[in-house]
Amino acid sequence: MASLNIFISWSTGPSAGDPTLRRRIEPWEFEMFFDPRELRKEACLLYEIKWGTSHRIWRNSGKNTSKHVELNFIEKFTSERHFSSPISCSIIWFLSWSPCWECSKAIREFLSQQPSVTLVIYVARLYWHMDQQNRQGLRDLINSGVTIQIMRPSEYDHCWRNFVNYPSGKEAHWPRYPSLWMKLYALELHCIILSLPPCLMISRRSEKQLTLFRLTLQNCHYQMIPPHILLATGLTQLPVTWR
Repeated sequence: MASLNIFISWSTGPSAGDPTLRRRIEPWEFEMFFDPRELRKEACLLYEIKWGTSHRIWRNSGKNTSKHVELNFIEKFTSERHFSSPISCSIIWFLSWSPCWECSKAIREFLSQQPSVTLVIYVARLYWHMDQQNRQGLRDLINSGVTIQIMRPSEYDHCWRNFVNYPSGKEAHWPRYPSLWMKLYALELHCIILSLPPCLMISRRSEKQLTLFRLTLQNCHYQMIPPHILLATGLTQLPVTWR
């Protein structure tokens, strides 16, 4: 078993005529919610909806209230939309936290009632990923046809350009979060999908506000996880068998 301890401290603005301007979040909100190094409790959802063969995309955002943001979206969507015809609908979520097991269950129920809807979910962080119910909830979502991926630089750039009220001349200046965090979360997501034990432990050193990532790889991880996923972190080497 290998164990690694990592201590880490961490063009133009939207046009005034942009119809999405009033629905954009501020740069400080984007940084606060979507920084993968931050373990803040609140969640934020940025979403895109596309109907049928139309090229028009509806964009909006949501945050936790007394309910999780996923439940708020489902309630809002079902109350405003009536599926009287089999028009396909594709939805993309960009979530600051992955869904908990209860939200995963609600999402599956929602999709089972709306067979014309497809859902793709990008997440910045994994929510309480050591909890077995949360892990099973994500697996159940994936098995039901939902695509779940960790946000990469391309998704951060897309969200910054399309959901953030960025300053003039800062169109391409989204916060450059270290890709290591994204790769570590992607590694743990593979563990979840493959029903492997957790390999990523995360804690916060409050006295210095440092986020501690502990990576513990067992033989089953080396055997089951694709080599390029392991090597992408730059923190591990594949075992070598000498003959």
